[in-house]
Amino acid sequence: MRRHHRHADNYEIGTELLDLIAFSIVDQRGGSRMRAYIRKLALGFIAMSFVLCQARAQQAPADAKQTDSSTIAPDGTAYVTRVVPVPTTISPEAQQVLARVISDAARTETLEQRRTGTDKWQAGAGEASKKLYPVNVTADTLAGVPVRVVTPLTIAPEKTGRVLINLHGGGFNSDSGSLTESIPIANLTGTKVIAVLYRLAPEHPFPAAIDDAVAVYKELLKSYKPGHIGIYGTSAGAILTAEVTVKLKQLGLPLPGATGIFSGMGDFSQVGDSIAIYALNGFSGHLDLPKPGVRNVEYAGSTDPKDPILSPLYADLAGFPPTLFITSGRDLLLSGTTILHRAYLRAGVDAQLVVFEALPHAFWNNPALPESKEAGHLMAAFLDKHLGK
Repeated sequence: MRRHHRHADNYEIGTELLDLIAFSIVDQRGGSRMRAYIRKLALGFIAMSFVLCQARAQQAPADAKQTDSSTIAPDGTAYVTRVVPVPTTISPEAQQVLARVISDAARTETLEQRRTGTDKWQAGAGEASKKLYPVNVTADTLAGVPVRVVTPLTIAPEKTGRVLINLHGGGFNSDSGSLTESIPIANLTGTKVIAVLYRLAPEHPFPAAIDDAVAVYKELLKSYKPGHIGIYGTSAGAILTAEVTVKLKQLGLPLPGATGIFSGMGDFSQVGDSIAIYALNGFSGHLDLPKPGVRNVEYAGSTDPKDPILSPLYADLAGFPPTLFITSGRDLLLSGTTILHRAYLRAGVDAQLVVFEALPHAFWNNPALPESKEAGHLMAAFLDKHLGK
């Protein structure tokens, strides 16, 4: 879906018209000062009209004309509008999330501001998760890599020999999941989770994060059987999960017992359909026009975008462990997740896919949603089932 605004065009046309009007009045009354005054007055009126049009477009009043439209360009590019009601097929809590109004204006922030804001949100969401899923969280270092160790309050004897590795989301440049992705899974599986605080881009581009994750995995192999180790992640962490698995196979190391790719993708050389339709919050919020070329250059750096480790879609996926893919109907990585899932299937991997209705990217980071609880139970059940088999 793409929303088109013609405010700038209307403004230019309006200024041309007011010039004609001003000149007409001057011809009748005379005087350049009068013409300048009239033009200034009209400009103020047009500016106010412009602001009001923007506000009305953003709020989309109920009495606005509701029509669907589509124009297909010669190259196949679709210019469309769609009226999409909040679906009744999701929980009331999820309906409220979709109904939030978020500005379409581009938001500029420094990397420091992004990280500060993300850390603050993650800390609060982590505390909310702990209230729902009691665990113990400590800081540690494995193989020189900082980690969070998230441990269930009690661990059954048969689960002491198992461990999960979480690779958090955050666009490769921040931490938006080391708590919210680890706390529910540790509690629900009754298994220790090691959340890897890998080095971040742009200071540390590919393959720094992979190297950190591999280092932690190799360290854990000293204490755990490979089939008793699982790796999973969301968004950037989901991408890393596939990348790390490719790297482990390339190194000739034994692969983990299971992996979880929760809203990810496996191709940095091109974009999928959904990223041109959905913003981070689904239909609401700023959305950049799709651009050809390498995705996330800050992370990928100068690496060939079809490098099989950077982009697992081009890797040999045969022999990969059972993998659960999860995405949602308004996820910007819906295409990326499903494309990679199909690649796993083509390689003969036991790969399952779950698509949640209507929800935006990585919705399970919101612990208040019933769908988040459902997603958490699905993730935990899958990992619990395959570890140690």
